[in-house]
Amino acid sequence: MEVTRPNEDWNNPKPQQENKKVVAGIFALLLGSLGIHKFYLGYTTEGIIQIVISIVTCGIGGIIPFVEGILYLVKSDEEFYQTYQVGKKGWF
Repeated sequence: MEVTRPNEDWNNPKPQQENKKVVAGIFALLLGSLGIHKFYLGYTTEGIIQIVISIVTCGIGGIIPFVEGILYLVKSDEEFYQTYQVGKKGWF
């Protein structure tokens, strides 16, 4: 008679991907002109560009991060993760 062992994977949980969607979306909506959402996602160059755009356009460039924030929050968790965290897509 053969003894079967239970699956031992229960003790080694798979690491869960960190999804920054909600925080990045809120940052984009509230502090988008400062590029905080870009810095939060690790896009330093894009964050600096966002600050410069906001200064040059006297704040009118703040519409870009507002739209980005909405796009972040509308995407599914997996789609956001794959696009902005794995794929490193810096804009829209």
